[in-house]
Amino acid sequence: LGVSPNPRPCVAECALVVGIGHDGMWFFPIDLPTGQQYGKRYRARSDEGMLCLNHEFGGNSHVLGKSAPESLEDVRLSQHVHGVSVLRIKEHFDGWKVEASENARRITVNTPVAFAGPAAGSPLLENPAGNMPLGTVNNCGSGPTPWGTYLTCEENFNGYFGSADLNSDEFNSVRTEEQSRYGFDFDGFGYGWHFFDPRFDLTNPEYVNEKNRFGWIVEIDPFDGAQKPTKRTAMGRFKHEAVAIAESSDGRIAAYMGDDQRFDYCYKYVSNKPWERAIELGESLLDDGKLYVARYNDDGSGEWLELTIDNPLLAERFEDQAELLIYTRLASDLLGATPMDRPEWTTIGKDGEVYWTLTNNSQRTVADAANPFSPNNDGHIIRTKDAGDHLGNSFTWEIYLLSNDTRGTEGVFTDPDLAWADNSGRLFIGTDGGQPDGLQDQLTVIDTTKDVPEPKRLLVGVNSDEVTGFTVTPDRRTAFVNLQHPGNGNPASTNFPALPDGFTVPRDVTLVLRRKNGAIVGS
Repeated sequence: LGVSPNPRPCVAECALVVGIGHDGMWFFPIDLPTGQQYGKRYRARSDEGMLCLNHEFGGNSHVLGKSAPESLEDVRLSQHVHGVSVLRIKEHFDGWKVEASENARRITVNTPVAFAGPAAGSPLLENPAGNMPLGTVNNCGSGPTPWGTYLTCEENFNGYFGSADLNSDEFNSVRTEEQSRYGFDFDGFGYGWHFFDPRFDLTNPEYVNEKNRFGWIVEIDPFDGAQKPTKRTAMGRFKHEAVAIAESSDGRIAAYMGDDQRFDYCYKYVSNKPWERAIELGESLLDDGKLYVARYNDDGSGEWLELTIDNPLLAERFEDQAELLIYTRLASDLLGATPMDRPEWTTIGKDGEVYWTLTNNSQRTVADAANPFSPNNDGHIIRTKDAGDHLGNSFTWEIYLLSNDTRGTEGVFTDPDLAWADNSGRLFIGTDGGQPDGLQDQLTVIDTTKDVPEPKRLLVGVNSDEVTGFTVTPDRRTAFVNLQHPGNGNPASTNFPALPDGFTVPRDVTLVLRRKNGAIVGS
């Protein structure tokens, strides 16, 4: 899906075609005519639906064919390949195809968005320039809601900002504590947007708070193309990797989220109302709830520490709950949360347990119970179980799998990233990093009902890609998986999915895996 015959589309085309850097995604079956009772959509159709697809990143050499933009037009081209695609897809006798739909659309860093929740309306989200809130960027993992919407997660947003006038030393002399904690520097990741688009210039006083508008979870309705994507501020601002929602017996939800950076934290958001009741009242339960950060104790117990301005320790540092949520990382530091080895995806197992992928941490020098290697080059997976049907303030935890322990086995893998569990006990893991035994990044599956995890390899990627993003149809006979940045976008490395020719630009692709006569076949 989404493979263009042209090496590099122009600016106008980029706003209309599938983007680059495929990552998290979800398949939403087309509704039956009476499919909305209390907002919950029937999930019956497996041959047609809306596919929401994240576009995490694309480097200048890949997107522009040069190391840096030379004009605002170049910047717009780069901006338009980021964001989210909402596609209507349908299965035909010769495969899945993209269909026309009034709800199909591209959501880029220049698309109007809304803010909701405790931080909406905060002065820290307003600019002297008076520009309206626009866009989403570095959309990494994702997750569906029980009421049929898509949550896309903004991860390394800091990399798109820089200073047009200051060098490194000059910028560091004026960088604030908040900018430092979120990883802003004078040149970002080298995208160069800040030289031509003042929104991304950290030292432009007219756009002083533009940076605070990114780092959120964004809710998108795949069935309403006219609705603005909404940034849900109650869920905190950090480098969101993905989100997984568990529904409690009383209808409230708990959303589990990782902050993907070395030595950052695991989070949980719990709604104050049951989700069906909130929809009846015309409210979003993602705007009304409590946010927690995790502390892992050495004895296998853990605590969820509430991030609230009612805590005197936090009230001393922050003006109000809005400021606390905008600078969630600083609040978590003050509460003494446990620094982890890059918490990435989360997923809910068949019995309500939560799996957390910890991809790696080459900078760890002191191991602890929850992060048992220093350095942690291969990563690991933690399994937690919350007290109180996902609503409690405590949990138990265990190391579910150390990637290093898979070495020498048929299912060897390292650097776990993508994670998705089905209700039959299967745990799918995608990888992001150098794999052992000459393998490329891969998709593995683990039977969690067994006492000892035994990874089985389902798919191997291509040169220098990442295997990320996974979703299935309701009948679980079709799965979709993404191969991100084959060859890191370098035609000299690979021309995938085209045949080798040395010049065709490789493209991110969504693969379709179909179950046929008891076996999985690919297309």
